[in-house]
Amino acid sequence: MEPVRVIPCLDMKDGRVVKGVHFVDLVDAADPVEAAQAYSEGGADEIAFLDITATIEGRRTMFDVLRKVTAAVDVPVTVGGGIKGCDDVEEALSAGATCVSISSAAYRDPDMVKEAVGEFGSERLIVAIDADASDSVKCGYEIYIDGGRTATGADAVHFAKQMADAGVGQILPTSKATDGTKDGFDIALTRAIADETGLPVIASGGAGTLEHFAEAVTEGHAAAVLAASVFHFGTFTVHEVKQYLADRDIPVNL
Repeated sequence: MEPVRVIPCLDMKDGRVVKGVHFVDLVDAADPVEAAQAYSEGGADEIAFLDITATIEGRRTMFDVLRKVTAAVDVPVTVGGGIKGCDDVEEALSAGATCVSISSAAYRDPDMVKEAVGEFGSERLIVAIDADASDSVKCGYEIYIDGGRTATGADAVHFAKQMADAGVGQILPTSKATDGTKDGFDIALTRAIADETGLPVIASGGAGTLEHFAEAVTEGHAAAVLAASVFHFGTFTVHEVKQYLADRDIPVNL
């Protein structure tokens, strides 16, 4: 088993790090460069930089802020939000990002994802899937786009498999129901996508205790764990999460 990656997430709005619950009720959390530096120095394996309002506001990612973040850290940075095509992917990589996460645009234009994989490689591409429980789709989880605002009627697990077949390197599912609640990751969603696709899956949305991180790996079959609130507001450090996992024989890079 590869070491499990611990990834602090910078949800960005108006140039600041914010955090909400169920994708809404956003509150200010930090300066992105200062936060990224602290996480990099504190043992983060990667940092996620997600411009959470770019798509709904019809604009591109804050590449200027991204450049400042990538210049300030020594760890890989994944960027997402407002990525609509290969030009955006190319600019994100030029701005120092290691991976690019595509969400709404992947759903709207799956062929663009195939094109991006062909141009930049699987290891550079992540597809993020926001989902909520629904009885109307086979897997029980419906895809939401536009920052979790727009229901699609599409099956999240089926779409994840489509994206795996298109060649993306990782999947980042986030449950609307658990986002920001600190009640735990949506294990069923995480596991279903991991098992169906065979790809590394990044558990996201809902971490509140150290045990939640372990459950994401042992029960959710996640290859990485992403969190925001517990790190931004000092509930745990990255090192504390890694040590907890290591103490339970889950491989991490200490």
